[in-house]
Order: sequence, then C-alpha cells, then structure tokens
Amino acid sequence: MFHGPMVAKDFARPNGVDVESWQAALSGRENWRFDFDSNSGVKPLAQGSAEGVLYGGCLSMLIESLGTPYEIRTEGTILFIEDVGTKPYQIDRMLMHLKLAGKLSDVRGLIFGEMLDCVQAPNQGYTLEEVVMRVVGDLKIPVAYGLRSGHVSRGNMTLPIGVSAVLNVGGSGVTLEILEPATIA
Repeated sequence: MFHGPMVAKDFARPNGVDVESWQAALSGRENWRFDFDSNSGVKPLAQGSAEGVLYGGCLSMLIESLGTPYEIRTEGTILFIEDVGTKPYQIDRMLMHLKLAGKLSDVRGLIFGEMLDCVQAPNQGYTLEEVVMRVVGDLKIPVAYGLRSGHVSRGNMTLPIGVSAVLNVGGSGVTLEILEPATIA
C-alpha cells in the first residue's frame, strides 16, 4: 500500500508529484531515502533515531478506525500522520485520543505531514508544532514535521506503507530511509 499522490488531483497539475519517490516505491527499489534539509519544509521537533515499520495516513481516518475490526496497529512503527483543514485544537484532541487509547506507547518515531490548512485563528498564541509536542513530547522518540505526502500543496511524496524504515531526526535535518522494496519486480 502507498500513501501519496492521487491521479485526479496530483498527476493533473505541474509539480503535483514527487516523481523520484513515486518511481522508487513502484519499481521495488530497496535502501532508498528522503533527505530533508532546512529548505525542504520538514522540521525536526524532537531529535533521535528509530527503526520500525512505516505506517500511518490521514489522522482523521486513523482515529475513526479505533474500536473497529480495522483498528490501527502501531506497535513498533514509524508513524506518519497527516491531515487537511483541521484546526489545531482538533489535532490536539485526536492526538490525545490516540495517546489515551495506547496507540502511541509503542511507536518508535513520528513524522507529521505538511498539515495543509491546519491553522489556528489569528489571535491564538501557539503553533500546530507546539500542539504536537505538548501531546507527544514526553514519548522520548524522534518527531519530524512537514513531510509532503497525502494532502499537500505540491510535490506529493509516495510513502510505502508496511515496509521497514529508519527515521533520523537531527538538528540540521531529517532523513527517512526505506530499507526494503514495497513491490516485487
């Protein structure tokens, strides 16, 4: 399974798809990586390194799976979370729901998406990144923010879900290495 570009939305516009990740994911390439420097929009929020199975998707959908036979299983994962048009207080509520449901206790690393249009009212004195860290900061795991996959403004990156990956979050940048092929050639 892949998380990333949609045919009608992203492939239909210039610079809608990150072609390199699309080709790497679909061609069965192993040991490929994303390198995010300070110009990429991806920010380190909590430093560290983690290895696990890449998993996740749209936060609203992940929350809706709780209590169903399809409930998310997050043990040993590098969890990718993104959403669109959701207020920071709603993100706070959903992240806290995941935490209280025990879905963050065995997560090894977190990567947040671009979080397109997830903005607070102008008079609120906090950022979405601060909301995220208030909820997950005590987990003592690497946390990155701003990876463009799913609901994004441009360059939608393809993330292969269910493969082993390594997340490195440092002061100068973030890397996500995909360790195994997502398809069989």
